[in-house]
Amino acid sequence: MRIDAFNRVSQLYQNNSTRNIAKAGKTTQPDRVEISQMGKDYQVAKAAVEKAPEIREDVVADIRERMANGTYQMDMDALADKLLSGYIC
Repeated sequence: MRIDAFNRVSQLYQNNSTRNIAKAGKTTQPDRVEISQMGKDYQVAKAAVEKAPEIREDVVADIRERMANGTYQMDMDALADKLLSGYIC
């Protein structure tokens, strides 16, 4: 180990004494937060989505009724395409 390097390191640790710092006057302002218009719009949209039900009961009831009556028609090719598009990106 080099002695001069040790001396420099020890000088650094010796110079780390606390110093008195004069306090600044009471000119500082309290912290504040500003939310952008886009952030406000996002909050409104998020609240609207949270209020909306996950299942649209009116649509489900209509489909159930048509299935019970035998009048519900489904395009099997379109269903297969949608299923495959979910697995193939």
